[in-house]
Amino acid sequence: MAEDFSFAIDRALRQELEGWRRAGLSHLPMPRRKRSAASPPSASAKPATTRTPPSSNSVSRTTSPPVTRITSQPTTAPTTHALPVVAEPLPPSPHSLGSREDREWRLNQLRQRVAACTRCQELACARTQTVFGVGNPEARFLFIGEAPGADEDAQGEPFVGAAGQLLNKIITACGLKRDEVYICNILRCRPPGNRKPLPEEAAKCREYLDGQIAAIDPDFIVCWGATAAQNLMGTEESIGRLRGRTFQHGRATVLCTYHPSYLLRNPAAKKDVWEDMKLLLKQAGLLVPA
Repeated sequence: MAEDFSFAIDRALRQELEGWRRAGLSHLPMPRRKRSAASPPSASAKPATTRTPPSSNSVSRTTSPPVTRITSQPTTAPTTHALPVVAEPLPPSPHSLGSREDREWRLNQLRQRVAACTRCQELACARTQTVFGVGNPEARFLFIGEAPGADEDAQGEPFVGAAGQLLNKIITACGLKRDEVYICNILRCRPPGNRKPLPEEAAKCREYLDGQIAAIDPDFIVCWGATAAQNLMGTEESIGRLRGRTFQHGRATVLCTYHPSYLLRNPAAKKDVWEDMKLLLKQAGLLVPA
């Protein structure tokens, strides 16, 4: 009886297989065996690769901001205060990448965004106008300050007050002209009472600073004061510890020194700033005044 039952099953399977063969099925797929967690991968297995699709806007230079690297001593851990605002990419430039026209066009696009910016409601409601930046779009030297003051808010240009006049003298002493450098600030709106920029304000304005750096592509960046240095490089070190050393932000060499407004209150520190400027000129391969 068991033999008859086994024969019947065998005959049914043969008939079923014959039907699949006539339908065009040549073999049956085998189930994939799961690899044991302790089983090592096959030596012939190749690691999976991920292809990154090309950017749809190959002309745009407003990519993620570069990482600052301290070359002389290890940096402290970056201080995270607030998430930066995600930057919208600029439209494709009608000019050749890196040309003067291209840089001017990109800076103008950013200037228009800054003029309409209301990310910081307190600053937007109190400002007379935004203070974007001024100078040579092809400058080798980019100067970064803290924030606009009353004079800057009134005129729409950074470093035009008493501190700006002292900065002009420093620039002249270096054998340079103001229109040969580019000058901007961490913030583009005046904080009430000339207070220091808040971390969340600096984070919301970072898109514009990174855009200016990308457009100008300077060889050297000078951070005037602790606020500029700490915000650019994400460090909590004091300006006294940062000065006299070189850093790297993208391809630009960064030097830090005291803010001109500090020099107005502490004239003795002018000697330290002059030493920093001589270091800058030496790094740039320019004539260093005695």
